[in-house]
Amino acid sequence: MPGIDRRTFLVGIGATGLLVAACGTGESPPASTTPTSRIPARPFDRRLPIPQLAPSTVEGGARHFSLRAAPGQTEIVAGTRTPTWGYNGSMLGPTLRARRGETVAVTVDNQLPETTTSHWHGMHLPARFDGGPHQPIEPGAQWRPTWTIDQPAASLWYHPHPHGATLRHVYRGLTGMFLIDDDQEPQGLPNTYGVDDIPVIIADYKFTPDGALDESDPDDIGLLGDTIATNGLAGAYFDASTRQLRMRLLNASVGRVYNLGFSDDRPFAMIASDGGLLEKPVSLTRIQLSPAERAEIVVQLNPGEPILLHAFPIDKWPDETFRERFGYTDSFDVLELRPDPQLRDAAPLPAVLATLPAAAVPADATRREFRLQRGTDANGKNNFKINDQLMDMNRIDFDVPEGSTEIWEVVGRDRVWPHNFHVHNAQFRVLDIAGQAPPPELAGWKDTVFIYPQTTVRVAVRFNGYGDSVNPFMYHCHLLFHEDTGMMGQFRVVAPGQPPPSVPGHSMPHG
Repeated sequence: MPGIDRRTFLVGIGATGLLVAACGTGESPPASTTPTSRIPARPFDRRLPIPQLAPSTVEGGARHFSLRAAPGQTEIVAGTRTPTWGYNGSMLGPTLRARRGETVAVTVDNQLPETTTSHWHGMHLPARFDGGPHQPIEPGAQWRPTWTIDQPAASLWYHPHPHGATLRHVYRGLTGMFLIDDDQEPQGLPNTYGVDDIPVIIADYKFTPDGALDESDPDDIGLLGDTIATNGLAGAYFDASTRQLRMRLLNASVGRVYNLGFSDDRPFAMIASDGGLLEKPVSLTRIQLSPAERAEIVVQLNPGEPILLHAFPIDKWPDETFRERFGYTDSFDVLELRPDPQLRDAAPLPAVLATLPAAAVPADATRREFRLQRGTDANGKNNFKINDQLMDMNRIDFDVPEGSTEIWEVVGRDRVWPHNFHVHNAQFRVLDIAGQAPPPELAGWKDTVFIYPQTTVRVAVRFNGYGDSVNPFMYHCHLLFHEDTGMMGQFRVVAPGQPPPSVPGHSMPHG
């Protein structure tokens, strides 16, 4: 089905799904599933844990954080202790928070039984501190990146990025949020962390009979689970005390796409995407997030009336069998919101959130094409390629001049397989999807974008600063099975006058 139109998908998505009205009695609303869903209903009877704000100290002009990656055990499902990995705890990690203009320094201590990395997803920083596959942290070792934050307020996150093993490390629980603040955020947005401003980290899991994470047989989409966890717990609820609740949504799944809304179909305001605030609030009833995408939304609550955050089916797909195979027929509840009988009032949302530059590029901008497509190896197993090439740690795919703006055309070549596309060190603007302007929710700063089958997405990417003729950045599909099996490449940002390494195809040094 060539040229699938994003707007057509969104209209179809917005018109579907089982809508369950929240009761006004103060009791929990009924769970909502459909016969086509592989996700069983469960009670929402565990309080949502809010990741603590990571403690920090300011020394030598830098804000210092410490992260310790280590194994642990977590009751993702109540009563079942599951071996997991986490930062400063058994699963997930604390929320790092810093302001634009601050220099941050992070000590990452690897107490895992294997080599890992720590990637600062969505962050603009030097390549040697990016935390991609070229910055491995051996078991028992520490890594100490430092950089100055120079980008707008945004909800970013951090996770491992070891070559060929990213799926396993993320799946086991190594995920945390990194919030950036700046002085430009307008008055009137909910901003009390853990009260009217909460992180919502969504991931799906499946388990072996003994309660361990089932990592066997990743399908073409990755590991699709039948248990949905928010902030590490299945069946969680949040006690809300304010009429307006800001939810910083993160799709931390390794392969599942979520089409999120509320069980009574109430509208909500989207205020920010991956890289920061939109120009103005956008009223929606659905927001679709593929792995690694984020959205900040503000929902209005009614006193004493519970409401469910719900994942609705994704209706439009070229093949019904594959729609079900990829989990797009699933319909399930994610999180229950329980407003108090009396709620604190809030000011109206600002009409203007941010001033964004036009998503324009120079007429002579370099254009690059990235063709995403499934392949097979010599044993007949699926792998995934960009421009007919598998990832090679010793191959630089191209160099980008520092300070340039480029147009990247990302093409989903497969007939039914989904992909998405993430660029390290850059926030980009979506120019068009299948030749049409992006909808408002995709018109802000992005670092990850979903790619429908047989569809081209054009993005404008600007590469400011951090020229480095040696250390590369990555671009890849963030469906992590695709990344791990080859759908990744690497580029360098090169400053004027910087000579390339003398030996082409050199082995990359570790940062």
